[in-house]
Amino acid sequence: MKMLRKTLCAMTLGAATLAPLMSTTVFAAPVAASEQQATANLVKQLGGIHSLSANFEQTTKATSASKAPQKKGLTGQHMNQTFKGVMKVARPGKFFWETTSPSKQTIVTSGKTVWIYDPDLQQAVRQSLDDQVANTPALLLSGNTNQIMQSYRVTQPDKTKTYYTLLPKDRDGAFQSLTISFGANKAPSLMILEDSLGQTTYVRFNNVKLNPSIAASTFNFAPPKGTDIIDQ
Repeated sequence: MKMLRKTLCAMTLGAATLAPLMSTTVFAAPVAASEQQATANLVKQLGGIHSLSANFEQTTKATSASKAPQKKGLTGQHMNQTFKGVMKVARPGKFFWETTSPSKQTIVTSGKTVWIYDPDLQQAVRQSLDDQVANTPALLLSGNTNQIMQSYRVTQPDKTKTYYTLLPKDRDGAFQSLTISFGANKAPSLMILEDSLGQTTYVRFNNVKLNPSIAASTFNFAPPKGTDIIDQ
């Protein structure tokens, strides 16, 4: 019994000794970079990308507050569905994005005109690159860094981490925020897009190759015969 009392007493004293130490343990909150520093860091990060190829998986989810997603953006049947494909980028301004499953669609530009081709509909939409940059955030990876910085405010929630959130200066844009995260190889690993409809799109990149040689013909598009061309 005496031994048990001594053991309990020792445990109590030990706990009493540790309590002040535990109570004073504070985990420091992440320190955000200033907007100027965040912008400079992102410019430097993008500046190291001259070309890029990767596979991607894209999933869009709607929040409970989302209303009528059918009016704009993805239809209800596309929600929570994962689209897979391949992306290729060559700066400045060259971009190839092809969804291969569960359906096929190609977005491609050589620097001036963006083509969006849907083989199932035998339809190709043609737009100017300036108009499409704001609507297709992945095009940011191939864009002119100065133009990007003119269009977006850049935040870096933790200045020790290489992820950034871009906020469009034009409030009428297609999305409200875009977060992009870079991996240890300095290549993008994840993009998260939140739009005004309460939809969140996650794009995860894998098999990423930084600065590979990409044939110029990759970014040239000629509509197949019989394709309905729509100018926007």
